[in-house]
Amino acid sequence: MDLSLLTLDQKIGQLFICGFHSLEADEQIRKLVKDYHVGGTVYFRRNVESVPQLAALSADLQRLPRSLPDIPLFISIDQEGGMVSRLDHEGMSRIPGNMTLGAAGDVGLTQRTAELAAKEMIALGINFNFAPCIDVNNNPANPVIGVRSFGEDPDKVAEHGAAAIRGYQQTGVIAAAKHFPGHGDTTVDSHRGLAVVPHDKQRLHRIELVPFVKAIGAGVDAIMTAHVAFPAFEPEGTPATLSGRVLTDLLRGELGFEGVIVTDCLEMHAISKSCGIAEGAVRAIEAGADLVLVSHTLGDQIAAIRAVREAVAVGRLSEEVINRSAGRVLALKEKRIGKLPPAPEKKTSVPVPLTPQAESGALLTRVAESSVTLVKDTGNLPFDPAEGMLVVWPELRHRTEVDEPAVHRYTLADALRRHGERVSLSVIGTHPTEREIEDVLKQSRDFSQIVVVTYTAEGEIPEGQARLVQDLNLLYGSRFVVVSSRNPYDLQYFPEVGTYLCLYENRSFALDALANVLTGTTAPRGSLPVSLDSRYRAGFRLP
Repeated sequence: MDLSLLTLDQKIGQLFICGFHSLEADEQIRKLVKDYHVGGTVYFRRNVESVPQLAALSADLQRLPRSLPDIPLFISIDQEGGMVSRLDHEGMSRIPGNMTLGAAGDVGLTQRTAELAAKEMIALGINFNFAPCIDVNNNPANPVIGVRSFGEDPDKVAEHGAAAIRGYQQTGVIAAAKHFPGHGDTTVDSHRGLAVVPHDKQRLHRIELVPFVKAIGAGVDAIMTAHVAFPAFEPEGTPATLSGRVLTDLLRGELGFEGVIVTDCLEMHAISKSCGIAEGAVRAIEAGADLVLVSHTLGDQIAAIRAVREAVAVGRLSEEVINRSAGRVLALKEKRIGKLPPAPEKKTSVPVPLTPQAESGALLTRVAESSVTLVKDTGNLPFDPAEGMLVVWPELRHRTEVDEPAVHRYTLADALRRHGERVSLSVIGTHPTEREIEDVLKQSRDFSQIVVVTYTAEGEIPEGQARLVQDLNLLYGSRFVVVSSRNPYDLQYFPEVGTYLCLYENRSFALDALANVLTGTTAPRGSLPVSLDSRYRAGFRLP
């Protein structure tokens, strides 16, 4: 569309993606689209109930009354897979996460997985995915990336990231590689505060920037910024999202990126608790961002849009800057979405499941079976089907900022029972109480085969889980099995255990693959995507 046909307010509105809180197009998003001309919206789990509901919602959003009816909305989502999956409902494929794909080590599987995810997003009316996450996770204490990364090797992360980008974009979904210039070596979650990556430029070019250079070469449509400070590029300590030295000088100038730069959500504390959301929106556009993401609160969304309008009115932002960003946004919409088709007389239905199980199940099973990683074993495997076994299962009872799991009623015990195993299940919290620990220790006396599943969401394993494993080790020596079902670094807290396997998510395909390994039905084929210690380096797997 010719930019000269748009008013200044319409062009500014196109630079914003805003969320809302309902399963249908509510007053919040209607007002933002009609009165403030916002260019798109973002889905969270709060917006998703079922396949038919979400497809209908997307169609309704594109039909909302607005001053620019011929320009489609970005309908975006964080569908990374694994532990960051907004689309995890009946009839939707349960896409594996990046570290699962990194452990499988097959970029062809990564691309096919992205194609499957994109195909289903298109069917649901979603056209913009804030993925892949191409941060290099080289810090075991990272509280926010972890299994969202393909691993610690920058070249392998780059290859998998490029494969995912091809999968999304060749299927018609906009990909946004994140979080530039890299959120992998941090110990602070930017949802909660400002993280700093203190390394020099040479180190950053050698590790953190490698996947982004590859993504740019692969033609990635968009890059999402990190609310992280990089003193080597920005000595004033300004987070990358607000830094012209990072977004304009480095990303545009040095790396040659010509696509759309989108911010991470400005309501995250690294921005909202420092300069504030409205001021952050102005600074982000000043720095070189094209799209501003404000995910939750209507008052903050309106304040941010008005602040940008006021910045133009007083000369702080030039209309030329607005035009340049609006031009990129509209060009991307034309490239990937095109013009809206005429609204059908009746709402069209979508199939449930979105992809036939024979097609999706074969792929997801292959990924899962290629990812289970055996790190060490002192002869506990395979399990003897004639003997009963105890499974200790951690139940997630709280949500982290980047973890919105469905209610996972399927456990490892269920997966093992499919093999006819006699299994007793002991459920504990991810932060188990003293009573829960005592109950497991008491129950364990009746079993010669014990498997403890651990789950670490934020950097360090919860103290109770670590103590439970340590107490079991005092009782039984190496005669039990530990499986990490998220961050693989848990072994650092109990290196003396005899048998240790890594599973990088706790969903059904992964658990079925693990059960196959525990029973000797299949061999573990995954390799460590990250280093656990000097003995178990990235790429290791037990022969």
